[in-house]
Amino acid sequence: MAVDVANESDFEVSESEIIEQAAFLLRKLHINPASELSVMLVSEDAMEALHIQYMDEPGPTDVLSFPMDELREGTADEPSEGILGDIVLCPSVAQKQAETAGHSLDAELRLLLTHGVLHLLGHDHAEPEEHALMFGMQAQLLAEWEGERSSRGLS
Repeated sequence: MAVDVANESDFEVSESEIIEQAAFLLRKLHINPASELSVMLVSEDAMEALHIQYMDEPGPTDVLSFPMDELREGTADEPSEGILGDIVLCPSVAQKQAETAGHSLDAELRLLLTHGVLHLLGHDHAEPEEHALMFGMQAQLLAEWEGERSSRGLS
């Protein structure tokens, strides 16, 4: 998997862990190993500009997803291949959310990365059924990733 990370924020994050988690998610969702994903971490000002430009909503947000080839989850026999797209994360917004939720910034970024990947694959949470499906998948994928991290001593 080609996963590129660009940290343009003032926060220190483990780019290697973002890459490892993204690759894990793409494997779990049967995205072809030749596919590409870009993850950017940006300041609140940059995120607010994107939020206004693409969502027509004021203020910064935590994560935005920009799909490219409109990939969907594949199967073990037929993985999806192409450019998945871009995920933009805002660590300063994530930090505030992490404090409210009572967990670390890293845990919040893991959640947001998972959320962003699911959005790139066409999942949404506007309707109750969509919300239940997407957040159920998100919880399952995060639990599996946490298990993987623990087995590798990354906790």
